[in-house]
Amino acid sequence: MSTINSKGRLGNQMGEYALAKMNGRPAFIPPQMHSTLAPIFRITLPVLHDTTASRIPWQNYPLNDWMGERYRHIPGEYVRLTGYPCSWTFYHHLRAEILQEFTLHDHVREEAQNFLRGLQVNGSRPSTYVGVHVRRGDYVHVMPNVWKGVVADRGYLQQALDWFRARYRSPLFVVTSDDMAWCRQNVNSSLRDVVFADNGLQGSPARDFALLAQRNHTIITVGTFGIWATCLTGGNTIYLPNSPFHVVFKHQVAFLPKWVGTAANPGQARENGP
Repeated sequence: MSTINSKGRLGNQMGEYALAKMNGRPAFIPPQMHSTLAPIFRITLPVLHDTTASRIPWQNYPLNDWMGERYRHIPGEYVRLTGYPCSWTFYHHLRAEILQEFTLHDHVREEAQNFLRGLQVNGSRPSTYVGVHVRRGDYVHVMPNVWKGVVADRGYLQQALDWFRARYRSPLFVVTSDDMAWCRQNVNSSLRDVVFADNGLQGSPARDFALLAQRNHTIITVGTFGIWATCLTGGNTIYLPNSPFHVVFKHQVAFLPKWVGTAANPGQARENGP
């Protein structure tokens, strides 16, 4: 049997849960993971409570962030997988099964749809919704100081919005973030095709994820939250190539090849997608 560590916020825990499904053994999740995911998604893996887990002679098995061939045949009878498995290479072959596990509860989906139904662009209901996830929080300090990478700036977001404006008629951009005050100041909404979730107030991770999951396309910045939202729902994706951070992480396993990378520095912008 196997279990998985429960670390990080929603995006990380989604990756950890999906890894437990991938492993092929009878898998159990810790109660902390269940309390994070079960209110949002129709997950099915059983919970292994702490009192029972403490009596099992677990062998910890650390993982890289991306899939390795040796992970297909992990030895040991009682294995606890550890790490932050946030690459699509772990899950792409199980996409249908993972989509099923991360089906939103009806009330979560309905709340998001009710919000979207009331939105308009120039007096008409939009035909194309683009979810925008701007991750800031601790990354504002951790990314440049620890990982020597970057966070999204105003220029990156402007380029990303313009990419969709050039390709779709009257798209509507729905902005979610853990720093909505920054977004209101730095995401240009003068064309009246940008709306801020929760009327520009701080929303819950569940509500933000549900909004992103209802859209046609996505703009993401940094973090696994945005990556999971776009992996599950498809469409075109604009992402932020995170410079030296992905030398450590491996750029080629962080983002699907069809996604479009647009750098924070306009002089570094590149495209590798449609």
